[in-house]
Amino acid sequence: MPEPLDAALTEVRALLLDPALTRAVAAGRRRGRRPSVVRAELRPVTLKAGPRLQIATSDGSRPYTRNVASGPEADAAVDALLAEPFGNWHVETADATVQVRVTKSGEAQVHRSAASRPPAEPGGHDRAKEYLLDPGDPLFAEIGGSAAKRRQVDAFLRALAATLPDELTGPLRVVDLGCGNAYLTFAAYRYLTRRGLDVELVGVDVREDQRRRNSELAERLGWAGRVSFVAGTIADAVVTPAPDLVLALHACDTATDEALARAVRWSARWVLAAPCCHHDLAVQLRARPTPAPYGLLTRQGILRERFADVLTDALRAGLLRLHGYRAEVVEFVDSQHTPRNLLIRARRTGGEPTADHRAEYRDLVDQWQVTPRLATLLTTPETGAASGSGGGSRAGAGAASGTGAGSGSDDS
Repeated sequence: MPEPLDAALTEVRALLLDPALTRAVAAGRRRGRRPSVVRAELRPVTLKAGPRLQIATSDGSRPYTRNVASGPEADAAVDALLAEPFGNWHVETADATVQVRVTKSGEAQVHRSAASRPPAEPGGHDRAKEYLLDPGDPLFAEIGGSAAKRRQVDAFLRALAATLPDELTGPLRVVDLGCGNAYLTFAAYRYLTRRGLDVELVGVDVREDQRRRNSELAERLGWAGRVSFVAGTIADAVVTPAPDLVLALHACDTATDEALARAVRWSARWVLAAPCCHHDLAVQLRARPTPAPYGLLTRQGILRERFADVLTDALRAGLLRLHGYRAEVVEFVDSQHTPRNLLIRARRTGGEPTADHRAEYRDLVDQWQVTPRLATLLTTPETGAASGSGGGSRAGAGAASGTGAGSGSDDS
């Protein structure tokens, strides 16, 4: 039964200012009226300065996030939002969920229910997992919210959080090379803007239909002004200006090398690459004699393939180090979720490689008589490789097949 709108909004106000608030979202518009922002989200956060109410709004082109202190500042911010002619409010607290929909006649349809996720006992062993992006976030309604996908999103965001410095401020330009259906692209944007960063993100995929689909989704989310997509290969897509952060998630085979090479040429500050389908060195190992005493490593086909995976990523990390990066290979998601569970995480230091680093890399490739694709793409005295043009003759085999998170979506 409809209720007076003023009474419903008074109830919403009390919940928004309640310390038990978990999350609230305002969206939509009332008949004949349009709010000044297309969406607003509120949630409590704990900063170094103490607890704050975080308010994230979007005007349809760019997001704006602010953190307000409890008391008069929070009261005024909440009252300003309640004065906006939003058509819907969804409020969750530790105890209850309240949904308000404004009818065409200006009354309120109110639905009240118990909390869908009761809080765990403090210190208990059965605490619910704390996700960096709330599983109830409206983003999952657009990209899909299966448990597997939420786990992969959370694992990726944790790797991203561990890569970027806590004190990061200022604009951040991000490029996702081989973004596929872009659910990790959108999750990255959501997480980074919630950290209060001014983010501009570009997704690259070889398929024009993916570009259209992802662009339409960015429009629906109100992010079209800050999240854009281009169709092209990883090697050749036009991306300007150069990014600070490069993502390449489950780009197939040498598409990962194309992405790493572009990141190095851009002098990107940070790189996150989740390799997939390591065929290149596996083919080379089959065609060459195995050096002694490692015959047992390559005699069995399955062991040779797995060793090729390890060798490929070890040489990629080594090459990044030779080009001024600190690189490490870590677990991406649990192997129970996907066998492609490694992540190359790199941070540019600008440091010169030592003689030991050069010798270590050279000894390994000489002993196994292999030429990593990344070495061919990057001209260095250490590799002796020909200059790579960012794609060369193999762009079709690598970049065209590397649809990034599109391939990764099969894992979820």
